[in-house]
Amino acid sequence: GEYSVCATQATEAADENKYVQKRRGALVGSATMASLTSGFISAALVSVIVIAAYGGKATNGVWRICFGVGIFLPLVIFLFRLRIVNSTQFHKHAIRDKRKFPLWLAVRRYWKPLLGCAGTWFLYDFISYPFGLLTPTIVAGFGSQTLLQSTGWSAVISLFSLPGAIIGGFLADVIGRRRTFAFGFSLVAVFGFIIGGAMVPLRAKFPAFVVLFGLFHSFLSLGPGTCTFIVSAESFPTPLRGHFLGLSAAMGKVGAAIGTQIFPAIIASYPTEIKGQQVAFLIGAGIAVLSTIMVLTLIPDREKQLESEDALFKAYLEEKGWDTGRMGLRLED
Repeated sequence: GEYSVCATQATEAADENKYVQKRRGALVGSATMASLTSGFISAALVSVIVIAAYGGKATNGVWRICFGVGIFLPLVIFLFRLRIVNSTQFHKHAIRDKRKFPLWLAVRRYWKPLLGCAGTWFLYDFISYPFGLLTPTIVAGFGSQTLLQSTGWSAVISLFSLPGAIIGGFLADVIGRRRTFAFGFSLVAVFGFIIGGAMVPLRAKFPAFVVLFGLFHSFLSLGPGTCTFIVSAESFPTPLRGHFLGLSAAMGKVGAAIGTQIFPAIIASYPTEIKGQQVAFLIGAGIAVLSTIMVLTLIPDREKQLESEDALFKAYLEEKGWDTGRMGLRLED
């Protein structure tokens, strides 16, 4: 629901004129990854406040209040969703009869970018969600920290993600989506290898670890975090955008579900926690290298005007004998 609709609507809204087309990376990045990161940071800060209010103790009241806050905010957003309007691109190119949707033709033409978007989103969430959830546990291993201290330091580390998300959107408009995507993943690999290789000496230098781990999160947001939304929206024409972006996002959540099970098991399989965490960072860095290769080989660099790909897709359907008269919404729709 939210992932496919939010990114699709933001991308198409940022195509109404040349001014916003030139800034679509920053605009979509702000509406997606920057907003998402702000939510993670807010959740961490709420946890710190609630835990402090309960005297630093883990009680039922802590998770109940945090859950309550998390339920309230989506209900507020729901009111805005009721007033959302369809974009110009959707009105021009949407396929009216969903029973005769040219799915097989679409897959034949767009299988490569679909594989790239779904695959890189899978690998991104496979890394980002486990390391996000494990942050308090990893931080708690540095000395005898209380629950409040480890949660507070986790909030500090999560703060690094926000500037990464903001800069990533602007960078995508300057050097291009694919380069920003690959640049972010490659820096994640660099910091993952550094942390994994130096985990033992970093135990005595907690501030250095916080900065390195924060940069690890920052570049996760700058490259893959921001570009998964932008690229998965721009790689496909309007009739397919929501479908294929939603499928890519779903594959990301599959990666998150698998990663959050595998990484804790990897850490627990080693005789010492520090050794397990070291291996986890090295594996995460290796996956980031693989992801960089996938981006450079499977992700396309599209024109900034969405209409260009829509025209090409329509011509392709006509060439294959599909009736394009079914495209575009009528006034009564």
